[in-house]
Amino acid sequence: MKTTKTIFQDGDHKWVAIVRDPQKPNHLIDTNEYLVTHGGRGLVLDPGGAEIFPAVFSALSAEFDPSALAGVFASHQDPDCCSSLALWLEFNPAMRCYVSWMWSGFLPHFGGSAETFIPIPDQGLDIPLDGLMLQAIPAHYLHSSGNFHLYDKQAKILFSGDVGAALLPPGMDGLFVEDFDAHIGHAEGFHKRWMGSNEAKRDWCERVSQLDIDLLCPQHGAIYRGADVQRFINWFDELPVGILSR
Repeated sequence: MKTTKTIFQDGDHKWVAIVRDPQKPNHLIDTNEYLVTHGGRGLVLDPGGAEIFPAVFSALSAEFDPSALAGVFASHQDPDCCSSLALWLEFNPAMRCYVSWMWSGFLPHFGGSAETFIPIPDQGLDIPLDGLMLQAIPAHYLHSSGNFHLYDKQAKILFSGDVGAALLPPGMDGLFVEDFDAHIGHAEGFHKRWMGSNEAKRDWCERVSQLDIDLLCPQHGAIYRGADVQRFINWFDELPVGILSR
């Protein structure tokens, strides 16, 4: 079963990271799921693949009533992000899925109906959650041609999808980055190969540098906090991407 860690709480406004299942088969990439709650509603971010649905659902249910989930935010179209969609909708058919307009015709192959999907236009979208306003931030061509991150201005948290991801070896699987220099080597190859455009990367770095961010939360690996957030943005801005590792 996955572990839940509360990474932000102010009254009924809460962020929970759902991470690290020791029973996960080794052939699957490890993923982080996040739950945002405000008031009486919740939004689950990149809820994961179908194969880990029982572990994610069980862990989330210990923290929050899943029948009060308003929806799913899918950063992009990959199966490790949201192939569990049909299973979430089987439990709660009223859930909505926020995803780039580019993938709103592809994700229904994972499940759902025409009413399930709320396409996000390229420039982004404000997403309401029981009085809280979340922002879908463009991150196109950073792993996917139609890609979004989610910013919470009140919590000062940016969910960054695959940007910031690191493929960590055993023994380096803590929730937060503790030693940036030791950590970043496990992120370099991933970013060089999976991020497709230097121009898009620089646009993203400029855009998110203007945000007030305490925690940068990727879908894989450890969370950047404090000064390591800007340290990562600066490192990423300098990294040549869209090339085979050399």
